[in-house]
Amino acid sequence: MNMRKYKTALVLGTGRSGKAAAELLRAETCDVVCIDQELTPEYRFTALPFTPDVAIVSPGFPLDHVWLKELIENGVPLLSEIELGWSRRQCPVIAVTGSNGKSSVVKWIAETIAVNGQKPVVCGNYGFPVCAAVMAPETPDWLVMEVSSFQLETIRSFRPEIGVLLNVLPNHLDRHGDMECYRRMKLRLFDRMIAGDTALIPFELLPYVPDDSPAMWKTFGREEGADFVYANHHAGEINVSGTWFDNPVLGVAAAAVAGVCEACGIPVHAAKAAAHSFEPLPHRVQLIAEIDGVKFIDDSKATNLAAMCAAVQLFPGAVHLIAGGRAKENDFSFAKDLLAQRVKRLYLIGEASSTMEATWQDAVECLPCGTLEQAVREAWVRAEAGDTVLLSPACTSFDQFSSFEERGDCFNAAVRTLSRKGDRNE
Repeated sequence: MNMRKYKTALVLGTGRSGKAAAELLRAETCDVVCIDQELTPEYRFTALPFTPDVAIVSPGFPLDHVWLKELIENGVPLLSEIELGWSRRQCPVIAVTGSNGKSSVVKWIAETIAVNGQKPVVCGNYGFPVCAAVMAPETPDWLVMEVSSFQLETIRSFRPEIGVLLNVLPNHLDRHGDMECYRRMKLRLFDRMIAGDTALIPFELLPYVPDDSPAMWKTFGREEGADFVYANHHAGEINVSGTWFDNPVLGVAAAAVAGVCEACGIPVHAAKAAAHSFEPLPHRVQLIAEIDGVKFIDDSKATNLAAMCAAVQLFPGAVHLIAGGRAKENDFSFAKDLLAQRVKRLYLIGEASSTMEATWQDAVECLPCGTLEQAVREAWVRAEAGDTVLLSPACTSFDQFSSFEERGDCFNAAVRTLSRKGDRNE
């Protein structure tokens, strides 16, 4: 189980995962010091009461952070909270990573396991911190983890029995540098797999599978050569007709879930039932209201261009797109053709407004709006029955909001104001 007990530990970051890691370690009689960039800005390694056996690193700390460099120089091993919790697990693990769609897939997998009469616990980047999940009094049948590329940076022995890489699309390049490095980071999920484990990847990533890997590799996608194919309203053997997943964008993720079900021995009817009762998570392509025939969709979770492009493709009519915020990417050009084809007008907010306008203005009409509330009002004035007003920012929220949730809530509040007015020209 790779369970190593520590006498002393340093926890970097005092968010949910950091607090859970500290609680687990202290329950094992480990001496723990917690530091945070805001709460302990004057921290010095030399002032610690001990040289820590390990440092549990929040995913918010990049590897080139001065604190991490100092720890490495002093021979202190770095460990992700997910791996610390994983090392204390008492059940098998399904781990899901990817650029987009992780939380929804994790939710569907967990609900499928529950329909099958077993107990799952959702943890990691979505749900409980892993350290909190393994401290629960009742042992689940499965841990279903959402894992980010940031968390994968500091894993050492982490090994899920079933691993899923949903997609590798431009994201977090401000931290990982380029797509090759980013893809390599995502593929770390499979590094420690052994014979009997299952690794599920998109069909197009098959060339990147290491020749010496003992895991069972399976592919999914829309290609005929994939092991699990989305086509004709089916994801593998799962009938997803009429569900949230029955479209060319989410159908590929559904094919990955079909692979997970086969690896877990879960019957198709359980996955089908869970798909048909599935309710999307908040701020993920969520229908907020329909006013005078205009639909308002909250996709605030779309913090990169690939997620925005996926959302735009889901709506057949005219799309009034609200985008902008703090960019994670430098090149907006690859979305240009899609915007020209599918978006009627673009309403820009936040720090990235000028860059987006400069890149896209010859493909789609751009209206700089400054604030989200103003963008909603401008879109409402111009939208007609049958149109969709879509918040899918392609950026983080941190220039104007504390989180994508707050940004989505702001959108929802602005839409509710419109419904109370009753007259979009008022």
